Amino acid sequence: MGIIRLVGVMLAVAGGVVLWTGLNARESLTERASHALTGKYTENTTMHLAGGGAALAGGILLALFGGSRKRR
Repeated sequence: MGIIRLVGVMLAVAGGVVLWTGLNARESLTERASHALTGKYTENTTMHLAGGGAALAGGILLALFGGSRKRR
């Protein structure tokens, strides 16, 4: 396994953890109250959801396709 693929796996795991944290924070009492009053999530929860999803997707792509170029 190349270093790029290893970084991709690590990024996917970290992104999954951050995404899971955002999903759990979305169900908290203060987050539900904020969503009920304003119709949107707090900035912190939104950043966890967006950042975690992006890191997870990027990590999966790196793990699958990273470093596949053959050297001569």
